[in-house]
Amino acid sequence: MAEVLVFHHGHGLTAGVREFAEHLRRTGHTVHAPDLYEGQVFDSLEEGIGYAENAGFDTITERGTAAAEGLPAELVYVGFSLGVLPAQKLAQTRPGAKGALLLEACVPISEFSGAWPQDVPVQIHGMDADPFFAGEGDVDAARAVVGAVVDAELFLYPGDRHLFTDSSLPSYDKQAATQVNHRVLGFLDRIK
Repeated sequence: MAEVLVFHHGHGLTAGVREFAEHLRRTGHTVHAPDLYEGQVFDSLEEGIGYAENAGFDTITERGTAAAEGLPAELVYVGFSLGVLPAQKLAQTRPGAKGALLLEACVPISEFSGAWPQDVPVQIHGMDADPFFAGEGDVDAARAVVGAVVDAELFLYPGDRHLFTDSSLPSYDKQAATQVNHRVLGFLDRIK
């Protein structure tokens, strides 16, 4: 079983993110889900991103890096949207990473290092018409990751919802989220 570090999205550590983490635990994985917003959960994405902007995206990313301290190096990093920043940074730069699951966001490899470690598999998930993922260049960054990394997969789902994987938000898409969960579990099952 894998040990997993899950980073929440711009709303904060919502019930849906906690439910995702608990689902992984029930299947036998060890899961950590730190709160990068220090107890704050926002009803709207705009408010949550405003909080992150005021704190500083670098600060949010550093909180994620700090959350990994004291945990084993052999982690799979999972990020939901904003949480992709610390997840991707750690997967690329922290020795021992076992994998990365990037949900609804992806940044260029060059953001954190010159190359993706070839022994770190990655799966990226997003909706094909999501105004953030598809409209702001994340899907292009995801395609570049897939082109550069031996064990990399990009899954696109039909739709225009952002945060479609969070069951506690109105943007939740049960059918697509079920596919994501199935693929995530398959990914974790092959981690040694």
